[in-house]
Amino acid sequence: MVNPAWPQSQAMDEACWSDVELCRSTQNWYCLSKTLAELEAFDHAKSTGLDVVSLCPSLVIEPLPQSTLNESSSVIADCLKGDREVKLKLRNFVDVRDVADALLLVYETPEASGRYICDANARQVSGVVELLRSWYPACKNASSSKFVRVSDESLFSSKKLEALGWKFRPFEETLRDSVESFRAAGVLD
Repeated sequence: MVNPAWPQSQAMDEACWSDVELCRSTQNWYCLSKTLAELEAFDHAKSTGLDVVSLCPSLVIEPLPQSTLNESSSVIADCLKGDREVKLKLRNFVDVRDVADALLLVYETPEASGRYICDANARQVSGVVELLRSWYPACKNASSSKFVRVSDESLFSSKKLEALGWKFRPFEETLRDSVESFRAAGVLD
């Protein structure tokens, strides 16, 4: 959700769309492609009568289903490994298992319609690092100088999804399950 016109004091919800021209000018191809695809799906739905529902998750973290890290999970692994710079800011996280539950919920709920923000936990990355240090005191990044403070992300609101009955795991459960899967897969070595 790249939208500088959105009020900073207001959590981003389903009414917030990324600014297409800003995405183009900054070459943010990921956000641009997601936004254009979603807009096209809703335009097609209007012209055909098709019922389209979209789910927009925040940063998805997960216990690994494979033996390699994906880009999203590397945000957590980098806090432990110390190989890359860690950006200290507010981040919005959601567990992949909670995303799967949300997808099933909107699919199986007849009154579901439109867009749904899927975000569970806003956390300062510095707090995530401190939690990881307390659980894994031998982590390589405990005294890393690769921390850099950057601007926070906006807060996201999943109230519309929660109104359908969506529930999510505590962040600590997601974080511990993720790190333990990283350790089991050997990606932290």
